[in-house]
Amino acid sequence: MGRVDMDFLKSIPGILLMAEIVVGLLVWALVASTGYSSYAAYGWVLFVSVTLWLLSIALFVVLLLSVYQSLPSVPWPLVLLVFYVVAAVLYVTAFLADAVTVPPQWAAWHGHLGASAFFAIVVTLLYGASSYFAYLDWRGEGQNAAASTVPV
Repeated sequence: MGRVDMDFLKSIPGILLMAEIVVGLLVWALVASTGYSSYAAYGWVLFVSVTLWLLSIALFVVLLLSVYQSLPSVPWPLVLLVFYVVAAVLYVTAFLADAVTVPPQWAAWHGHLGASAFFAIVVTLLYGASSYFAYLDWRGEGQNAAASTVPV
C-alpha cells in the first residue's frame, strides 16, 4: 500500500470523484427504494448506477492510497480517461432510461423516480467534467494545475 494522498482530496478530480460517489448513491438508492420492478428500464438504471458507484469507490481508494504508484506499468492517465468517458456514456443512457420512464405525477413513486432522474443527469455531468480533467492529464496539459490526479 502507498501513502494517503491528502492533496488528492483537495484537487478538482478528487472533489469530483467524491461528488460522483455521493450523487451516484442517491441515484441508485432512490430507485431501489421504489417498486422499480414494474418498470423494466430501472433494471438498467440500477445496473449502471450501482456498478459505477462501486467502481468509483474502488478508484477513490486506489487514488487516495496512492496504490497506482505500486503499478507503474499501468498507463493511469489513459485508464482514468477511459473510465470516466465510459462512465459518462453509460450514465447518459441510464439518465435517458430513467427520465422517460418516470411515471405520471399522480402515480406511486413519482417523486423518488423523478429525483433519481435529476441526480442521474447531475452525476452524468460530473463524470463528463472528470473526463475533461482526465483528458487534460492524459495530454499532459494538467501538470501545472492542482487538478492533476496521477503524476506521470
